Parts: sequence; structure tokens; C-alpha cells
Amino acid sequence: MTKTVLITGCSSGLGKTAARYFAAQGWNVIATMRKPDQSLAAGYAGQMLVLPLDVTDSASIEAAIAAGVAHFGRIDAVVNNAGVSVVSIFEATAKETIRGVFETNVFGMMNVMQAVIPHLRNHGGGTIINISSGVGLAAVPLLALYTATKHAVEGLSESLSYELESQNILVKLVEPGAMRTTSFTSNTMAASQAVSVPASYKPYFDHMMQSMMNYPFPDANEDQVVVTIYAAATDPSHRLRYLAGPDTEEMARLRWSTSEDEYLTTMNRLMGQTAWRDRRSN
Repeated sequence: MTKTVLITGCSSGLGKTAARYFAAQGWNVIATMRKPDQSLAAGYAGQMLVLPLDVTDSASIEAAIAAGVAHFGRIDAVVNNAGVSVVSIFEATAKETIRGVFETNVFGMMNVMQAVIPHLRNHGGGTIINISSGVGLAAVPLLALYTATKHAVEGLSESLSYELESQNILVKLVEPGAMRTTSFTSNTMAASQAVSVPASYKPYFDHMMQSMMNYPFPDANEDQVVVTIYAAATDPSHRLRYLAGPDTEEMARLRWSTSEDEYLTTMNRLMGQTAWRDRRSN
């Protein structure tokens, strides 16, 4: 039987690439986004259904699930990919921006899962793949909001992996590393322009932004991240985490295999914090 996956955030980036990859592997794909682009289904007639879905709108989620099930018969897997980010100084970030990031990255994911879990349970089980991030393992400066949401996703997913096992539903976490040339990054930087940088933070902000440009790891490859997402969706084991990117692999090693002091010392150096301290002391 052909399996069906519902993917959120398919307008660009990982979601768009994942939709095409799953379809190329023979899956039926319910590709969702806030503003449907039917051109995504070109070449996959009858195999890909493009639908509107806003993760902050429960009615649109229910409608997309119902339409997808009516078209393909069932849903076997869900990829919670929709997400937003902002680079900012936390102190200066508007409460509306803070709530907006959490509404999409955390509550939006919860909305989708609460809507789809009954369907998966009633059809004997399935798999939920939640897209986290390397910052879900190791926090970085200027991304406090995004980091906080991904830590929430990590804890939520791990807890649910135990809870939903009782319903024959697997929960997986895919943790991509930095991908600085993607549309997600460009959207992040565009959103960041709306948040002013207080004068007292400006030297630090500029230094850390330059450190981001000089990031010591190569970017995660988007195609390889999508392969990892597919691997998680097709893995029948109870494995929870799937690392995707050289920086994520190193952060995981530091977090899990070293002392707290060694972890913090190395992270401070890698993120440019040590250089900032040395600069201030001279």
C-alpha cells in the first residue's frame, strides 16, 4: 500500500524539497502551506496534493487533514516543518514578536499533532517527525527565541515519544545544522530588520554577526537533511534523534560526551564569545 505523508511549511526550503523527495520515493504527499502554490505538484500528478494550512489556525489544519484523507484514504506520517526565526537582542524584542515565534514553532506544532494523532491512532499508528535544530541541543547567541522554541520542541517530542508509543505512533526529531543560504535564513534576516539593536549592545551584536559569517563549520546540505527526514519517516525503530549537519554532530558530541566546563569552554570559542571577551579586555 502506498503511504501518505502530510508536510507543513512546503512553500520553500526543507518543506518544498521534502515534498518532492517523498513523492520521488513513491509516497503520496499532502504538501501544505499558508498560500498554496500548485506548481509544486508539477510532475507528480495524482501523487501530490497541495493544500492551504496555517499551523496557527486550527480550522485550516482540520480542513487540510480531512481533504488529504478524502483524497488519499489515510495519513501514515506527518512532518512538522513549518517554522520561523528572528536574530535579535532579546531585551529589545517586542512581545508580539516573541509570541509570534512561539505560536508557529511550538503551539503550531502542537496544533498539528493534536489534530492528526486521533487519525493515526484510529488507523493503527504512524510516525510524527518534528523538525528541531542544532540549537535544540546547544544554545547560541542572538537566537534566544528560536533556541527556546526548539528546546521546547525537543522536550515535547521526547515526552510524547513515550506517551504515543502506547498508541503505536512513533515520534522522531530531526536536528538540522546551520544552512545559511536557504530561504529560511533569508526570511529570518528580513524579520530581524524590524528589531532594533540598543546602542549598548551594538558592538557585541556586530561582533557576533561577524562570527556567524565566520562560522567554523560547513553548512548542512539541504538535500542530505531531507534524506535524513525520509530516513526518520521510514525507520520503524524507537530511535528519537536524527542529526543532520556537521555542526549539529559536534554540538551533540560536546553536550553528551564532555564535562559541562569543557562544553561551555568550547562553545564559547566556537560561537565567538571568547574572542569578544578578549577584545573587551584589551
